[in-house]
Amino acid sequence: MKTIIDAHIHFDMYKEEEREGLLADLEKNDVESLIAVSYSLSSCKRNLELHQKDYRIKPAYGHHPEQALPSKEEQLELEKFLLYELGSMVAIGEVGLPYYMQQTNPSISLDPYIQFLERMIVIASQIRKPIILHAVYEHAPIVCELLEKHNVQKAHFHWFKGDLKTVERMIENGYYVSFTPDSLYETEIQSLIQKYPLDQMMVETDGPWAFEGPFQNQRTHPKMIHHVIQQIAQLKQVPLHDVYQQIYQNTKLFYSL
Repeated sequence: MKTIIDAHIHFDMYKEEEREGLLADLEKNDVESLIAVSYSLSSCKRNLELHQKDYRIKPAYGHHPEQALPSKEEQLELEKFLLYELGSMVAIGEVGLPYYMQQTNPSISLDPYIQFLERMIVIASQIRKPIILHAVYEHAPIVCELLEKHNVQKAHFHWFKGDLKTVERMIENGYYVSFTPDSLYETEIQSLIQKYPLDQMMVETDGPWAFEGPFQNQRTHPKMIHHVIQQIAQLKQVPLHDVYQQIYQNTKLFYSL
């Protein structure tokens, strides 16, 4: 095994004893660090505390879109937090649009979510930080348009799914995507791996989200990423060592680690 970085994990959402176990396991599984994305302002604060206790936890601050938007007051508080914690943060994230929530409740208006996301994109541009995006299927072109509007190129679409036209647009714009353990059993994801350039790839767990296939009934752990890299090497017919090295360098450079 070679050194890996989990490019997207909700580390603060694990139970305390689970977090301690994962951290104790990192070195022996060649996991260098975790990009710990935030779900809300309170999640941002928890990730900051976790980072202060263990330097391997690299926090990203944001508000996950698959929930109610923060109030105006909460948005202002989040913005102040982002600007105050420039030194500890590696990115703004996770932010995006509520695709799955809208599937369940089609009456949800996208407009306020788009407005909030655009504000996050503007801040990312101003503070020159990458942005981590939850944007899939027909929502992805909307997000691409916002990124282009504000000339933001350091965009990481995590666990992406979408049409070929959008994939080609993302590749041309230099956006990154990251792949999860479902790449071992989801043909849609395997097809995307074959299309997307290796030098615009990262790997992630999105833990504690649970996976199926060979990972059924297992607690999601960053060590699963080794299987993802092996799958990428096989699908792209590239030597395993080269895939490890490229994805590691992609992540280090993208997040300025």
